[in-house]
Amino acid sequence: MIKLLYILSHIDKANEFEWLIERLDDSKFQLAFISIHSKEDTALNKFCKQHKIQFHHIQYESKKDVPKSIFKVYQLIKKIKPNIVHAQLFEAGLIGISAAWLAGIKYRIYTRHYSNYHHKFAPSGIKYDKWINSKSTHIISITKMVSDILIQKENVSPEKITLIYHGFPFDNFNNISEERIKMVKQNHYIPEHKKIIGVISRYTFWKGIQDIIPAFRKLLAENADLHLVLANAHGDYKNEIHQLLNELPKDAYTEILFEQDNAALFKCFDVFVHAPIDTESEAFGQIYIEALLVGIPSVFTLSGIANEIIRDKENALVVPHQNSEAIYEAMKLLLKDEQLCSKIKQTGLQTAQQFSIENKINALENLYFTL
Repeated sequence: MIKLLYILSHIDKANEFEWLIERLDDSKFQLAFISIHSKEDTALNKFCKQHKIQFHHIQYESKKDVPKSIFKVYQLIKKIKPNIVHAQLFEAGLIGISAAWLAGIKYRIYTRHYSNYHHKFAPSGIKYDKWINSKSTHIISITKMVSDILIQKENVSPEKITLIYHGFPFDNFNNISEERIKMVKQNHYIPEHKKIIGVISRYTFWKGIQDIIPAFRKLLAENADLHLVLANAHGDYKNEIHQLLNELPKDAYTEILFEQDNAALFKCFDVFVHAPIDTESEAFGQIYIEALLVGIPSVFTLSGIANEIIRDKENALVVPHQNSEAIYEAMKLLLKDEQLCSKIKQTGLQTAQQFSIENKINALENLYFTL
């Protein structure tokens, strides 16, 4: 029995770890979690309790808590005595990998969930990335692009890196009932008789929403039978996004802070748009795969996993980065070309088949067994 300790930061609810708990072979692995978070009563904590998984909480409010958090995690590691520590997300890496190294844990795995953020927006964080990289015995990258950043920009040895893509339970995205779709529309007052342009991105600059709204505004001037839905509508770029939304009629858009039934939300859309500002903004971009699985004709800029799998007019329409005019033209084309939409849906579903949750769990188990 391999004792496997996951250390996470700032996770309240995350399907990725619920899917892991449900599918990891419990005859071979004894799983435990440490959550570094501002609150203890998270959805993940409740899920762990339901599945009788050991769960520990470390109170964390800000960077000033890093030293004491390292000490507390160190104490827990000494108590749990795991064979493998697997940390995910930045603070969990900084705190968890440091504590595991101090505790003498032989196998210390870090999943790199972000790409060039520190290199582009917060250079002071690069030294911490390099520390995490140096104290991890193994690093999981989630796309080839993340591997390239680790190797080329942070001088990580390729032998330390394992590429494991995100995985999805396909059943969650199949057979979405009309009742579920109707419920989402009613809950958020999404109009029934208009064409819906959907966006699911938090309000931050690199997501490129500032390029989508002007494109929608131009399309709306030509066709009043349109409505924009912006989900995950919060973030540090909120004021700038609202300035752009103020240029639209109030009844032309809907903002959604959170919707748990993401698959049904997708099914409310006639066209989906995701437009990160460059090829490295997304480390993976799960939203690309979810859109393909649900079968929504989409307009994409290439970033994260899209660099590897998305092909223009094959499984989506691809537009240049930061180009509102191109987004406008692509949305317009999808709204009128049913044959193209049908092709994109079919090919997109075929593309997504490689990203099963079973493939991911098998890859993780194989890595753990080879240590």
